[in-house]
Amino acid sequence: MRFLIKAIIPTDRGNELLGSGRFAPTMQAILAELKPENAYFALEDGCRTGYFFVNIDDPSEIPGKCEPLFMAFNAKLEVSPCMVPEDLGKAGADIERAGKAYFRQPAGVH
Repeated sequence: MRFLIKAIIPTDRGNELLGSGRFAPTMQAILAELKPENAYFALEDGCRTGYFFVNIDDPSEIPGKCEPLFMAFNAKLEVSPCMVPEDLGKAGADIERAGKAYFRQPAGVH
């Protein structure tokens, strides 16, 4: 199953690693372990942030994916299941069924 691991790296820890020349090699080593389908880097709340799309077949794999980011970067992590368009397409019948079963018109709307 595909998951998004979002890693927010505190500025002080990122600066420390950048100043020592260890940021890039550490991130490269972690990426080699994570084997993400895709990886993106951006700013979130003023902090360096990585977005890693990884396949996780069993929940027991989550610590092995997350601990390197915790330990190396003191990162704040969020792990969320996610879908590509094909996955969403497969879910279409279930989405429609739920909509028909649970949608209620707001009061006063006809």
